[in-house]
Amino acid sequence: MTDQPAPRDYSPGLEGVVAGETALSLVDGANGRLLYRGYPIVELVEHGTYASVANLLWTGDWDPAATLHPAPVPRQVLVALRELPDDVPPMDALRTAVSVWGATRSLGWPPTVGEARALTAFAPSALAAIGRLRQGLQPVLPDETLDLAGGLLQQLFDEAPGPAAARALDAYFISGADHGFNASTFTCRVIVSTRSDIASGLCGAIGALKGPLHGGAPSEVVNQLHEIGSPERAEQWVRDLVGRGERVMGFGHRVYRAYDPRAAALRTVAEQMGTNAEWLENAVKVEDVVLRVLAELKPHRVIKTNVEYYAAAVLQGVGLPPALFPSVFALARHAGWTAHAIEQASANRLIRPDVRYVGSEERHLPA
Repeated sequence: MTDQPAPRDYSPGLEGVVAGETALSLVDGANGRLLYRGYPIVELVEHGTYASVANLLWTGDWDPAATLHPAPVPRQVLVALRELPDDVPPMDALRTAVSVWGATRSLGWPPTVGEARALTAFAPSALAAIGRLRQGLQPVLPDETLDLAGGLLQQLFDEAPGPAAARALDAYFISGADHGFNASTFTCRVIVSTRSDIASGLCGAIGALKGPLHGGAPSEVVNQLHEIGSPERAEQWVRDLVGRGERVMGFGHRVYRAYDPRAAALRTVAEQMGTNAEWLENAVKVEDVVLRVLAELKPHRVIKTNVEYYAAAVLQGVGLPPALFPSVFALARHAGWTAHAIEQASANRLIRPDVRYVGSEERHLPA
């Protein structure tokens, strides 16, 4: 019998495993901090723009005057989108759009800031076209004087966006731009580590984000709040849900053991919007009840409000349909995904972890 290598530690889901190094974002779950290249997320949401944050992630330089405008959707992408079924999930359509966009360009390796800018500028226009085609409407050309958030609203609704709505959506984009080695970002880096191009990396990232354990929670928050109805019904509703072994969406996080700083930033944004005031007031009261009941029912787990809870308030407040919430999250994450693609390539080593074999010992076919 051959000697077997000594067993090594295995961590399901790679939890606690340090799989790389990054200078892009620090996720300090114990203390409820999120930094982009050292800058706290609350400061960036309050004083920055998505363009300046994207530029910070791509280059390391803080330029408050940075701009990033929506780009038109190439003809080949529109042809492909028109061929998709009417009921295709928006995340599938966005993944297809990015794939076709990449196939129409001469993307090389390593990925560049120019490629990152072009892909990030194209994606909101693609999603707006997807949203309109789902309604039987024709896509609208972007107003290239707007920023990406305003451009998305303008192309979705075929009218100039209100400044407050555009600013609120821009703040949401900032809060979702990057978040360490989450599942979709890690997927992107694995793909780019093979010396594949930036569009391939983002197609994989969108595929990972599509999964309900990673993306999609803001729309579920809206559904659950509608189901609860009023704060008076919240306590029994939570007890029944937890008793069935189900999750309360918008609460709990794999990393954070304190209040998610993105939730705090977006709650402020939602309160400043002035829209859906009654809905937001109800959400705040329900939040207090849910946190109290979860602390009672799960005393050995720290469960706090996460970013999806108040993301739902912002996305609903700017008029976006819940079906688009996950794909709008993907738009926000484009800056981070592309920055990670660039960072991975800058000191690349093929990502190829080991695996523990748990199958049969060596055996032979029967005679």
